Amino acid sequence: MHFIRLIRPVNLLVIILTMYGVRVFFLPYLSEDILLKKSHPNEALDYFLLVFSTVLIAAAGNIINDYFDVKADRINKPEKLIIGKHIKPRWAIVSHWILNFVAFSIACYLTWEYETFWYVFIHLLSINILWFYSMYFKRRFLIGNLFIAALTGLVPLLCGIHFLGLTTPFHSANFMSDFKEGANWISHLNLKIFFIVALAFFASCLNLVREIVKDMEDVEGDLLLKAKTIPIVLGINKARWISLLCLIAIIAVSLPFLIEGYSVFNKTFIRVMGPSLLIYLLLVVCCMLLLKQPERNRLKQIDLILKITMLIGCCLPFYWYFL
Repeated sequence: MHFIRLIRPVNLLVIILTMYGVRVFFLPYLSEDILLKKSHPNEALDYFLLVFSTVLIAAAGNIINDYFDVKADRINKPEKLIIGKHIKPRWAIVSHWILNFVAFSIACYLTWEYETFWYVFIHLLSINILWFYSMYFKRRFLIGNLFIAALTGLVPLLCGIHFLGLTTPFHSANFMSDFKEGANWISHLNLKIFFIVALAFFASCLNLVREIVKDMEDVEGDLLLKAKTIPIVLGINKARWISLLCLIAIIAVSLPFLIEGYSVFNKTFIRVMGPSLLIYLLLVVCCMLLLKQPERNRLKQIDLILKITMLIGCCLPFYWYFL
């Protein structure tokens, strides 16, 4: 039970939902590819292995992160301390390396099966970034936050590399084929590439905000480790405004798509875009909470709302598929 808590199953569930959400989005394209079953008859199993290896790397990253954070967690989260209290540090390190070894072995198989170096490269890159992040970069100004945000965005990009290699990447069947040509600018987008890039962008940005909020929660323990996080270097108030501006930027960037979506779907807009509207509402709530004084309980509320927001975003493809 303590080991399960250590690897953070909720975070791993988000990764699984994200990766299978991408698969659900690509299912129509895969069904159109007659040669797929001939060239890769075990593609579904291979994709499961890809998801499994990604989850293993994330779990190993959570273990090594807690390993290097024992001193800070004794102050920030004494009730959640696991390493040194329930699990011996040496067993944590052994678990970390075993999980990474299994994940990298799977990546080697996928690289051989699909004749692309991307799987090995991304897995190896992720393993090393998570190690150096936990050991060093987490306590550096901004760079640690950017690394974790980038790794979050790398998950849908890895899925995109898999599926774009199986389908025709620069040809996109238009899901708005019933509309006249030139009726809207969304219809001219390559939906495959746009979906992957958009998902990676929003996942990275939301996780960046969440990392800053978590740093605001953990200031007391981070000071003990002489960390140089954004709240410590710039102050909690400035960190709060940075988080707020990032959320406003996310809302502003995606607003044109929401407006165009309304003109496209019209009467069915609420039914089709309901989850997206809920995400907008939750982001607005986060902005309102960030306008208030950054008390610890309020920061935890913001962290929870951002988690829920990311979870809804992961489930969007499932919602659209069964709509």
